[in-house]
Amino acid sequence: MTITDLAPQRRHTLYFLRETRAFAPVFLDTEVDMSRVAALRAAQRHSVVSYVLHAAGRVLARHPEANAAILDGRRPKVVRHDAVHGKLTLDKTLDGHRVVLATVLRNLDRLDLGEIQHHVERFRDGDPATMPEFAGVRALHRAGTGRAGWRRAEQAFRRVVRPLEGRAAVWGTVAVTSLGHGVVDTFQSVGGTTVTLGLGRTLDRPVVRDGRITVAPVMRLSLAFDHRVIDGAEAADVLAEIREALQSFPTPKADGAAEENR
Repeated sequence: MTITDLAPQRRHTLYFLRETRAFAPVFLDTEVDMSRVAALRAAQRHSVVSYVLHAAGRVLARHPEANAAILDGRRPKVVRHDAVHGKLTLDKTLDGHRVVLATVLRNLDRLDLGEIQHHVERFRDGDPATMPEFAGVRALHRAGTGRAGWRRAEQAFRRVVRPLEGRAAVWGTVAVTSLGHGVVDTFQSVGGTTVTLGLGRTLDRPVVRDGRITVAPVMRLSLAFDHRVIDGAEAADVLAEIREALQSFPTPKADGAAEENR
């Protein structure tokens, strides 16, 4: 048996988990018929997470109570955001360590599918060791390995994420995280936002259409919500509307933008 200090590259994940201990998560899930998305992807290979981000942005804009954040305490306060900012988690390697990093797509509810895909690809393919968006994370890792270094790093992290006014820039207002590229069917997570979407893999499964059983690509989609902010009925509506948006996704325009469902 070998006992070592936690690698500094895992600091940001540890601090994030400490900050989200106050959450009161409740988990919902559903199955999404991805036939429509699969047909669109056959013509233009946007990622599944881009479609989910697009749908989530539009739906959360219609649910301001869910597009919110809470600061719990003696006098709890809630902020309801004027725009939807989507947090996407990424599996990256930094300084030889496999870590989870996140990027925030600001004004997600106003971005078209092509703009979302461009952002996803940039962060998916970029080097976290040099990208300016990850400078803060790298600074946390360099804060020193002694007790004072760990304390300084955590204090710096809290100064950024605890104020309600600035939290959306770091954690977004809705989070999307995926393990659909692996063998995971259902993925439930708390992303630091009132609503977090977890994507499982898409598999051919039996579905019923017009009273007949057929086979269609189906994705398991989970939603975690912070019960301190919203209740189950609101969360269920959000999940149902995202499901419907994916199953009836609009046809993209020639320029890559998507026609909106009205």
